[in-house]
Amino acid sequence: MSPAATPADDPVSGTVAHVFVDDLDAPELHESDRRHLLAVLRLRPGQPVTASDGRGGVRRCRMGDRGALETCGDVVNMPRPQPALTVGVALTKGARLEVAVQKLTELGIERIVPFVAARSVLRWDGERAEHHRRRLGRIAREAAMQSRRAHLPVLEELSDPATLAGRPGAALCQRGGRPPTLDDRVVLVGPEGGWAPEELGLGLPCIGLGPHVLRAETAALAVAAVLVALRDGVVVATTDDRTGGVQPIAQRGGAA
Repeated sequence: MSPAATPADDPVSGTVAHVFVDDLDAPELHESDRRHLLAVLRLRPGQPVTASDGRGGVRRCRMGDRGALETCGDVVNMPRPQPALTVGVALTKGARLEVAVQKLTELGIERIVPFVAARSVLRWDGERAEHHRRRLGRIAREAAMQSRRAHLPVLEELSDPATLAGRPGAALCQRGGRPPTLDDRVVLVGPEGGWAPEELGLGLPCIGLGPHVLRAETAALAVAAVLVALRDGVVVATTDDRTGGVQPIAQRGGAA
């Protein structure tokens, strides 16, 4: 059994290039990743690279001759963060959903769900839906490489609010709602036109992100940043309204 990583020996905590491979025992680069390492990052034989299987396994490697990877360390298993966090984002026009998927991946969200809301202007159907899903999957993978994740996020099939409302910990982002907490493990961010009455009537709690009206991609990133910070202990919950529901650890009674 592969050893579990600790913060001291986290193999993806550095700044070396990071890639995803199918098999850590015999890591083979995807051709697009090979081109990126050699042509964009200009890596040379002997330079370090970390490889992950996208399921938590990570291995230190180095560039070999002809752009191959050579292993130079054991496989280390990185634990999944708990609780797992899901952000659902309503379909939006332009590249906004792509930006949201990219940044949610960088922040550390485990599951990303595009969905069609009652007031969504954009619709995906048939082959178009599959095309967009493949593109978003590539964006998520590239963002996971850039941010050196050990676990690839799950990009789910197109859904709808009523279906997502049945998941434990589901909540709606809505101006005027309460502050986010780690009980909100599945957060839905609505379209630019806002939630329809039937969606607000699903019985889900509403969480707020301040007094201003945010674009869908901004709201998705804001709520993700708060939830990940709470989960990672960067901030702690507080009942002091002046701090907006969270408090930096450094302000917690002198705690480090």
